[in-house]
Amino acid sequence: MRTADFDYDLPESFIAQEPVEPRDSARLMVLDRATGEITHAIFRDIGRFLRPGDLLVANRTRVIPARLFARKIPTGGKVELLLLRREAPGQWQALVRGRGLTEGKRLALDDDLEAEIVAVLDGPVRRVRFSRPLDDTLNRLGQVPLPPYIHRPLENPERYQTIFAREAGSAAAPTAGLHFTDRLLDELQAQGIGFATVTLHVGLDTFAPVKEDDPREHKIHTEWCEVSAETAAQINRTKAAGGRIIAVGTTTVRTLETAALHAPEGQVVAPWIGDTDLFILPGFRFRATDAMITNFHLPKSTLVMLVSAFAGRERILHAYEIAKQEGYRFFSFGDAMLIL
Repeated sequence: MRTADFDYDLPESFIAQEPVEPRDSARLMVLDRATGEITHAIFRDIGRFLRPGDLLVANRTRVIPARLFARKIPTGGKVELLLLRREAPGQWQALVRGRGLTEGKRLALDDDLEAEIVAVLDGPVRRVRFSRPLDDTLNRLGQVPLPPYIHRPLENPERYQTIFAREAGSAAAPTAGLHFTDRLLDELQAQGIGFATVTLHVGLDTFAPVKEDDPREHKIHTEWCEVSAETAAQINRTKAAGGRIIAVGTTTVRTLETAALHAPEGQVVAPWIGDTDLFILPGFRFRATDAMITNFHLPKSTLVMLVSAFAGRERILHAYEIAKQEGYRFFSFGDAMLIL
């Protein structure tokens, strides 16, 4: 297995720069893993492909306004911080942009808010301690970060949040969930399809390409996730009754499969809270996920590897070529796939 096996050519014109309106008017490619058959639809018609007794599981994380701007003390040099992970009240791991940001450097963000670099971590990542917790400050000083391949500003920041978003903590949206509307969710539940949520706070490494020749040598990003006792019970009941678990997005898949690894005999998943570094590559045995809603992912990314593990590498790359021929829109604001 080589990283180059998960590469494909994608002209920039295919990268969606803004979301469609309404959310559920995005296109939907339906891929049958058993037969390889591909069906083209609109996302609002996804109920055609689901069955009463199925359970949709979505990620309820909320993107925080994680991009902050600061100046060095005392020189005034410009610094950009991108908050990645809160370690404690007032202490974060952050991606920094600016020169000389070594341990002990102090930064001014506002008249009454300062920060100090307390540790140099991997590459441009630093541990940063703020003079007070950021809870009341982020909405005033921060900006919602968009992926680096989106070059147009977003007029409504809420458009980069899912309708399920409740638990603040992500540096990026779980984008498969962006296609749902309240009306669509109500229609699906009226059809007899269940709904549950998990939480995984998405880090920016989600977008990072794998640079190692052998993907098994890649250090996967670690993210915090939670499967509540209530959600675990819903999943176990659904599977016992013969229903399918439909994961909304790769973040949900990682969360479910992490919980499945800790399940006792006779259960599909167990309640789980903590970090996951699960790296899903071809050959992985899926224990909880029966179907997956996802977007079209970056070449050589851990995400295209995950969907290849679920549906087969050749089948996924063939589907991506069909998507290009049919004019699908790719990446975060792009169209969707349902893999059955």
